[in-house]
Amino acid sequence: MSSHISPVRAGSRRCVVWLLPALWTLALGLWGLSRQNSVWRDEAATWQVAGRSVGEIWHMLGTVDAVHGAYYLLMHVLFEWFGASTTTLRLPSVLAMTVAAACVALIGRRLAGPWAGLGGGLALGLLPAVQFQLQEGRAYSLVAGGAGVSTLLLVSLLARPRPGAGRRTWPRWTAYGALVLVCALLNWFSLLILPAHALTLWWAGAGRGVLARWLAASAAAAAGALPLILFSRTQSGQVSWIPPLTWTMLTGPAVLLAVGSIGAWADRWNGPRPGRPHRLSAAAVGLPLLAVPLLGLAAASLVQPLFLDRYVLFSMLGLALLIGAGLAAAVRGLAPRWPRASASLVPVAVGVSALAVLPVALADRSPASRIDDVLSVAGEVARLKQAGDAVLFVPAARRDTALVSPGAFAGLADVALARGPAESGTLKGEEASPAAIRAALEAPRRILLVTDSGPKARPSGSEADRAKTAVLKAEFKVVEDRQVRGRRVTVYERL
Repeated sequence: MSSHISPVRAGSRRCVVWLLPALWTLALGLWGLSRQNSVWRDEAATWQVAGRSVGEIWHMLGTVDAVHGAYYLLMHVLFEWFGASTTTLRLPSVLAMTVAAACVALIGRRLAGPWAGLGGGLALGLLPAVQFQLQEGRAYSLVAGGAGVSTLLLVSLLARPRPGAGRRTWPRWTAYGALVLVCALLNWFSLLILPAHALTLWWAGAGRGVLARWLAASAAAAAGALPLILFSRTQSGQVSWIPPLTWTMLTGPAVLLAVGSIGAWADRWNGPRPGRPHRLSAAAVGLPLLAVPLLGLAAASLVQPLFLDRYVLFSMLGLALLIGAGLAAAVRGLAPRWPRASASLVPVAVGVSALAVLPVALADRSPASRIDDVLSVAGEVARLKQAGDAVLFVPAARRDTALVSPGAFAGLADVALARGPAESGTLKGEEASPAAIRAALEAPRRILLVTDSGPKARPSGSEADRAKTAVLKAEFKVVEDRQVRGRRVTVYERL
């Protein structure tokens, strides 16, 4: 029997290596996408800003959230085209992570063989950090998708270096620099991918020509993002709530680095692949991509607390690639003695892993997985309100529930609000002075208070919020109290 494999059949096999992980990740993302019709506070910020005009968004960015400006503008366009919904809010993240999974698979196949590509691509969607952000209405998955494509471009530019190929590769270098810039505009911590790629270039023994072109593309991307970085630093008070870095916070990253290091060690057994330099390997790409962003963010957090793993979600692409390389090495080791078992190793490993993380996956798709739910409390307000009622928010940031669900608050007087969020260029609006709030509270017979509930509830330190609380305590009594999904609405009636 001829061992010849037709080009069509070989092409189909290559297609399966990236298509299967893409479809797998897409299915994981679409599963429970609405999270039982819940939206938490971070996503509520996206929702309410995306509903503003471009001029209003631009006005707001001068005051707050400039670091998310490009993402807000993108979501504004999508909300205009497809309408405001949890699907429109989250589907971009699902699609971006689907692209990331396909890129991991293509990189793994090129550097360590088809089993590495298939295993790594399938593993990405199962990682707990990815599971959480896969359906999040924020920019982190979009950055991961861009990081996957830029890393794939870098690998393709390193894999087949030819003398005099500089002119033919400039479109890909331009695309590389543009992708890095776009990711930086979505979240400038993504620039940590540049030192990771620099380490890959060194590890792979890249020539001077490649280094020069990479430096040019990287410098252009960094220069393009520099104005945003400098301006967003003037709004650094937004991250003042992040706690200082502790050894406990580094436990998770240490485990990830240990797993990645095992995969990098195992990758040595995969041997050289046709069409790439000997030193360009899955370990040379995956380990820097995993380690450098995590360690870089930890180092930055020693100067100012910034350590949130979602800021470097794209580092999980490196971990998935290394997991794939480790699986490929195991397949290679088993093949001589147990060929059938080796062919089943990756599917079995992925299946067992999927069952192991099923509780995490189910939890991430429930409203309880987030701090709160702005939609559920809006429903309670709609049921409890009466004609002539007023509403208060403590702290003022809890006004997000009214901004996302204005219909539920129709007819309620927001007596503490002096200037609305869009008018003031803020996320929560500007509230009146404590004296003005006390005066405004003299008229209403009933007041609905929207605040936090459970262990996340904290007393507000603002003078305006203290004035609200003092008047409610002195002049009103509680007649109804509802707590739902991290939020609370209390009905007060005048004594």
